[in-house]
Amino acid sequence: MNPEILIIGGGVIGLSVALELHKSGVRRITVLEKGRCGEESSWAAAGMLGPQAEANEGGVFFDITVASREMYPQFAADLLDETGVDIELDRHGTLYLAFTDEDVAEVHKRLKWQRKAGLPVEHLSADDARRVEPFISTDVRGALLFPDDWQVENRKLLAALNRYAEVNGIDIRENSAVEQLIVKNSRVTGARTATDTFYAANTILATGAWTSLIKLGDADMPLKVEPVRGQIVAFQTAKRLFGHVIYSRRGYIVPRVDGRILAGSTTEYAGFEKAETDAAATALRQMAAEIAPNLSSLAITDHWSGLRPFAMDGLPVLGAFAGISNLTVATAHYRNGILLAPLTAKLVADKVLDNSEPSYLTAFSPDRFRLRSVGKVS
Repeated sequence: MNPEILIIGGGVIGLSVALELHKSGVRRITVLEKGRCGEESSWAAAGMLGPQAEANEGGVFFDITVASREMYPQFAADLLDETGVDIELDRHGTLYLAFTDEDVAEVHKRLKWQRKAGLPVEHLSADDARRVEPFISTDVRGALLFPDDWQVENRKLLAALNRYAEVNGIDIRENSAVEQLIVKNSRVTGARTATDTFYAANTILATGAWTSLIKLGDADMPLKVEPVRGQIVAFQTAKRLFGHVIYSRRGYIVPRVDGRILAGSTTEYAGFEKAETDAAATALRQMAAEIAPNLSSLAITDHWSGLRPFAMDGLPVLGAFAGISNLTVATAHYRNGILLAPLTAKLVADKVLDNSEPSYLTAFSPDRFRLRSVGKVS
């Protein structure tokens, strides 16, 4: 029997879409994953839900990240109820530290526009920052506290999504790399792997950094998504030393409930090579030590890398190609796949089931690149 919905890509986006479609009443869903579900960029992430800490300005992208962040409390509660897996939504907030003149200027810039926008943000003196986090450096010159920027344990989130699929009969096909989408009369009717063909009423492409490698019929995919490697290291402490996710302009540390401290991350254009390098480990250790000097004495207990999916403007790609029906794209979330998963799933499910076209799908449409190209030519 052919699946009603075919989802290509079993990362946090694909699995979240499967969950949302199932909760909306769809009972025949197949997920094709080239490797093992959730073990690419979603697994390699740090799980931060920090739109305010990472934003230099407002706009439609900032709006979508905030809207998705606000879905997380219910998202986490539902997953716990449905799967028994606690994704460890941590709502202590995020601290953004200033150490240099440039950092101080950035703090004041973000404080000004976010207060003007009515967003929750607190300006802390150096002494206040150290009272909030006693183990940070004495060199800190001030900070911003974002009480609504949170974190989740992304690997437990993936475990919960996989568990939901398992208990609800969503068909997961791992080690099934799609090579080509089947197109007939401008309609996508399914997909081919090296060994199998799958047909479906609707197909969703959530393939992250590998999106552009898939053929659309006999043509190349009309969308360029490239991999950007990021590396993270981890330290282990006997107990949790920090209450907040802590940023600087040079990186971040993320404390976990089990005493691990994640330090990240790098931005490397290295193609599809996932690798952990000594140079990155050294740089991440130095970045973490600027935030908290005591971390310099700890051994690195883990080190991993992942490939973030990056479109040419750094923004997600959501929606349909003009002239191609029965295909919805949800890719290129870059550094924000975990953050944007709940809202992306809702937008895609609504698009597939009701053909809704909210403003977010217009803003992040895959056709925006084609339209820009046409504009340049004319």
